Amino acid sequence: MEVLNELGHGLLEKPYENALVVEFGLKNIPVRQQARHKLIYNGVEVGEYVPDLITHEKLVVDTKVVERITSHELGQMMNYLKITELKVGLILNFKRSKLEWKRIVC
Repeated sequence: MEVLNELGHGLLEKPYENALVVEFGLKNIPVRQQARHKLIYNGVEVGEYVPDLITHEKLVVDTKVVERITSHELGQMMNYLKITELKVGLILNFKRSKLEWKRIVC
């Protein structure tokens, strides 16, 4: 909420991601930004996924600026969790003045 209150709503996603890194640092929350994860198909690397943020080595945080969080974003997060082999994800939508968020557990 502090990031949204300070920056306002409706910017591009990257400033929110960067501001969250700063805020997490101020609160001593361990975070990795843009950590690379290989995407494997039939034993062959076919690409990579780069999540916005991973906190505590347990939580994928994905920043969005979309009209609303839909099944599309939820499906993306499910794939992100599969690729990173983590169990919990958080989608944060900074489109409006009230923060929209969804927690996903698999």
